[in-house]
Amino acid sequence: MSGVSRAGGDCERRLEVRPRSPVRLPGAGMDGVARRRGGVLERLLHPGGEPVVVRAAQPAPDRLVLAARGPSREACERGLERMCFALGVDDDLAPFHRRFRDDPVIGRLIRAAPWLRPMRRPEPFEALAWAVCEQLIEYARAAAIQRRIVRRLGRRCPVSGLTDVPAPAALAAAAPALLESFDLSAGRALALVAVSREVASGRVDLHSPRPQDGWRRLRATPGIGAWTVEVLALHGQGRWDQVPAGDLGLRKAVGRIVTGDPRACAPTEAVREFFAPYAPYGGLAATYALRHGGPASASGPGPGSGSGWGPATPPARGGTRRSPLGPRRRDG
Repeated sequence: MSGVSRAGGDCERRLEVRPRSPVRLPGAGMDGVARRRGGVLERLLHPGGEPVVVRAAQPAPDRLVLAARGPSREACERGLERMCFALGVDDDLAPFHRRFRDDPVIGRLIRAAPWLRPMRRPEPFEALAWAVCEQLIEYARAAAIQRRIVRRLGRRCPVSGLTDVPAPAALAAAAPALLESFDLSAGRALALVAVSREVASGRVDLHSPRPQDGWRRLRATPGIGAWTVEVLALHGQGRWDQVPAGDLGLRKAVGRIVTGDPRACAPTEAVREFFAPYAPYGGLAATYALRHGGPASASGPGPGSGSGWGPATPPARGGTRRSPLGPRRRDG
């Protein structure tokens, strides 16, 4: 059952910041761990294991106000730090904007929506666990699984009514049969328990300054492929250079951009080739490319249109959070 975290105490910290680059406060999402009311985004976090409720508001386009309440000043400071990371407060997008504002594929969107960026999770384990849940299925179904996991195994604050993602130890101890009862497949239930054990035991440090070591260990886990690790890196560790190239929505977007055929689906390696000229901002560029509506010009980055890519099969049946064009990729 879920744990209880009372995020009260005597400490409250407030922080007013001017983001280095344009930012827009995100919505609450579909997984049930965030709440947005009256323009205020709320999350229960557990930095260092201590419960902290963090709230964020955007009174002006160039200003964010954050507040954290928890058991100690240190816990509040850590909570504010993680929320600032999730919101990208300290990210400097100016070099990316300058370099690609006239790009034939994404330049128009950069000029129109300079605040656009990959959605980030406050904690990398959250990105990893949810990536496992999102393998092979449409996001609406994955989000329903995530909500069930949060309700049953998450950490709840009775004061705020918020619930956080389960701790790695909680998922590591979960019976795979229980996870299957939430509609997670047998293979992914085993994979989720396995990666949770790696993190809970300290064998994988998701906050390490050398994340590649952890990526390699995770890739050795059955059911964990390149896409899952790239989603972790991009959405949980702030690595703009990582492109989840196997994502079916992204493959379809690149196929459409290059060929002009709305049914085209690019191979995974062609997606990597397409975003190579955007290094070290491939993952950031991919976020813009997903919103691109037409074929690229002949001078655009990526392979030429004579690649022989066929239509995507089957057709898209629904959207995903990061890839609104169709269901998830066909492996981990």
